[in-house]
Amino acid sequence: MAKVTTTRATGAGSKKSSAAVKSAPQGTKSKSGTGGKGAAVAAKPAAKSAAPAKVVVPAKGAPSAARSTVAAKPVAGARPVAVAKPVVVAKPVTAAKPAVAAKPSAPAKVASAAKPAAATKPAVPSKAAAVAEPKPIAVPEPPKAAEITTLNAAMRYLAARPDFERARSVKYGEQTFKLDRMRKLLAALGNPHEKVKTVHVAGTNGKGSTVTMVSSMLRAAGYATGVYTSPHLIDIRERIQIDGHLIAKTEFVETVREVAKAAEKIGEQPTFFEIMTAAGFCHFAEKAVDIAVIEVGLGGRLDSTNVITPLVSIITGIDLDHTKLLGATKQLIAREKAGIFKKGVPALFFEQDPEVDAVMREVAAEVGADLRIVNKDIEFSSRFCVTPDLGPHTRVCMYTKTSRLEHVPVPMPGEHQAANCGLALAAIDVLKGFGFEVPDDKLTAGLAATKVPGRMELVSSRPRILCDGAHNPSAMNALMRCVGAHVPYDSMVCIFGCCADKDIGEMIDKVNLGADKVIFTRAATTPRAASPEDLQKLFQERSGKMSQIARSVPEAIEMAIRAVSREDLICVTGSFYVVGEALKYLGERK
Repeated sequence: MAKVTTTRATGAGSKKSSAAVKSAPQGTKSKSGTGGKGAAVAAKPAAKSAAPAKVVVPAKGAPSAARSTVAAKPVAGARPVAVAKPVVVAKPVTAAKPAVAAKPSAPAKVASAAKPAAATKPAVPSKAAAVAEPKPIAVPEPPKAAEITTLNAAMRYLAARPDFERARSVKYGEQTFKLDRMRKLLAALGNPHEKVKTVHVAGTNGKGSTVTMVSSMLRAAGYATGVYTSPHLIDIRERIQIDGHLIAKTEFVETVREVAKAAEKIGEQPTFFEIMTAAGFCHFAEKAVDIAVIEVGLGGRLDSTNVITPLVSIITGIDLDHTKLLGATKQLIAREKAGIFKKGVPALFFEQDPEVDAVMREVAAEVGADLRIVNKDIEFSSRFCVTPDLGPHTRVCMYTKTSRLEHVPVPMPGEHQAANCGLALAAIDVLKGFGFEVPDDKLTAGLAATKVPGRMELVSSRPRILCDGAHNPSAMNALMRCVGAHVPYDSMVCIFGCCADKDIGEMIDKVNLGADKVIFTRAATTPRAASPEDLQKLFQERSGKMSQIARSVPEAIEMAIRAVSREDLICVTGSFYVVGEALKYLGERK
């Protein structure tokens, strides 16, 4: 007896049932059922047949209401054997119409009345079953040091290194952040960091601004000045600059290759940041800069940059950030930042909370650093004013044994920048003691020329788009206050995206102070980015203002542009990754 597979579809899937049919004379032709290709099989007739006899064949397992009525054509003049009942073509009634057409089974060959029925061929597998499991995509091996001959090869080499800037979670400690490994790497390179005079800058907020102001004043005075900062916004070469110029692509490739060779020589696997830091030191030594201003990446005590003995150490504002790594209080964070203090090296800090000031003095005393607190040990004052040429801005005064600076305009908007400017001016005053000559006119000219990408940067006038990399509650609060004081607008649309390890609730509360509408998005360049859905949910719990979600920064920008009028403002903020992607897209959009 031959078995023929029929298909019945129900709801979300299909179920198969088999109906045993007895062989028939050759010659019955297959017919397709409703909604599918031939569901039953028959053979060609050998001769003309008599009128078809109605036969009812219920499908196995089917309800009585779903029985199928079919017709069979017997061979003329031949008496069918008892087991050789005619094969029938099952045509489902309307009640049994399949919801989804199923792929039919392969036709079964049926023998003549005198021969036993042949076995039914196995059903043809579905397309889904026939598709082989996808093979994993082969990830190319990172190039060896000798193979780093192009910018692409250098980037692939760096991409294969551990990158704590973008890691979702990092275990902070001497086992992860190994200064001994950094020292070994630099020793294999000839200790380039010892051939360059440096200024070292750490802190929670204001590092980038302070670095830029110090370097700008030194450049104005005629000194070849290197700058090492992180993270970059668009181009990785932004991290290593001399006199405002990015390291050339060919020089970047050559320097990374030399660092990679040194790593292979000592048998170590340095991190992304260690390689970049070593590359910066090598470039500055190769170009014989007069001085280099070095920004700490994370913390201070265990940072890869903390192998230098600078002419002066600077600590900018301390606040709660990276609390899972550096500590849950400002005092603990301050101690990590003060880890850059060195014996006999002048150290500068701007007056802050008494508890934080006390930690700074304690660490300085422990290591033997000469700490001076601006606005306590160094006389300092600031005031907000408005003039026809500069508009609303802040001016500062500072008095030391060697300098008397009065009513110096702070080059960047915001009251918080007065403290950064005070630290920069104090650092120049210290450098004068090491033979650096920076006349007051050069100093003020250098300050006036200071430009910091991604910090209160107005990148478009129509529509007005402002970008700022505020990435913690303190910085976000300063941004909203600064925008309110310096940028007139009717309505603000804020494009916001931040990293998931931040104090998101506090940041959103600060955004709510200034924004009339918020578009939540995420940076594609970091896996640390928080989900826009989570951000919006938290915002809706805290605010009744309008909000939307954009899947990417470019989509958020286009959405905001459609929503604003001429006098409105679009503010892109939350992280340097979001700001970097915005700057890149807006540059391409022009």
